[in-house]
Amino acid sequence: MIDSLFGSKTRVKLLHLFLNNPEKSFYVREITRLIDEQINSVRRELANMVSVGIVQSDNIDNKLYYSTNIGYRYLEPLSVIFSDKRNLQGNDSSKVWAKTLSRMSNIKVIISAGKLVGDADGKIDLLLVGDISAADAGSLVKKIEKVENNELNYSVMSYEDFYYRLSVRDRFIMDIIEGKHSVLIDTENILRKE
Repeated sequence: MIDSLFGSKTRVKLLHLFLNNPEKSFYVREITRLIDEQINSVRRELANMVSVGIVQSDNIDNKLYYSTNIGYRYLEPLSVIFSDKRNLQGNDSSKVWAKTLSRMSNIKVIISAGKLVGDADGKIDLLLVGDISAADAGSLVKKIEKVENNELNYSVMSYEDFYYRLSVRDRFIMDIIEGKHSVLIDTENILRKE
């Protein structure tokens, strides 16, 4: 039934693959093995999906890799249709962009709070900890705002500052941690020690 709705069995298999693995990148031959389709039809559908914007391509080590475009406008509704899970929670979109952010080696901790976890009264929605410039953080947050379709309040701090504030139980940090929140990344397991 879904094949006829989307016009192509290969396209449906590709959407299923990408939307259930938003954090992964695949090269063409790997995709053909995973979805068991002919290479020409896979290439044709990938070209269509890149032109629509749901998939993006990157050339790494002379190989063309394809991955889900987390900034795609209709990512969430399509993810609901193609998900292997029965019931998607609102946090699933945050998992998509958190995995993308986790690829940045300079990010140590990401905590979502406020609007991102359903707390309308929260003062902050996102805390980014690590060696990240304000400009980089701003452009990343813009992408997240596009995915979430919501303007976010965020804060960026160095790992040393965060560690110190956590150790002295700084009110700003404690308000986040004691309120409704989700730890998306904690590379040093600093929050488990608390």
